[in-house]
Amino acid sequence: MNKENDKNKAVIAGRIIEPLSVDHVLYGEKFYSTKVSVPRLSGTLDILPVTIPERVCPRLIEMGDMVRLTGQLRSYNKHTDSKSRLVITLFCHEAELFDRDENISENKIEITGYLCKEAIFRTTPFLREICDIIIAVNRSYNKSDYLPCIAWGRNAVFAKNLPIGTQVSISGRFQSREYIKKTDFGEETRTAYEISCSTLEAEEK
Repeated sequence: MNKENDKNKAVIAGRIIEPLSVDHVLYGEKFYSTKVSVPRLSGTLDILPVTIPERVCPRLIEMGDMVRLTGQLRSYNKHTDSKSRLVITLFCHEAELFDRDENISENKIEITGYLCKEAIFRTTPFLREICDIIIAVNRSYNKSDYLPCIAWGRNAVFAKNLPIGTQVSISGRFQSREYIKKTDFGEETRTAYEISCSTLEAEEK
């Protein structure tokens, strides 16, 4: 197995909720973008962005299809209106289609990379401990994906003291989270995409 794939493995299964649109064309191949709705055990839905190369589609996937997508989490900077923002997407390597009447749900992420910014630790009004970290995961051609992660409880307390450059292995799920952003034009509802950590281990030095 490709060692690169061992450092960044992602599987989600759910329903396509947006028509596929051409995100870009590279060497004559189309790359489609869409979103997949994946239910959590709580019933909350994660609405997750995915990128699907033309070559991996068993047929042209349509809105409403139930799919299982295997690949990697990728990040890139998107430039709009002279601003740049980090975009996270599941880049699909394999796609499997199911009957539309089936209710399938899967959301598993495994990454190994390096802490590239100082951890941000906070406590909620309900005294729940949370820590935000960004992990850089290397891939081919000297590129890296910068993946936001959120740790809770004991994982948060552990993560807050890790020095920049620490190698970290994380398993969890890819999630969407709405938040309120104050701007010069008032408050806006935005969506953050991140890995919610279920396990977090650091390499011992």
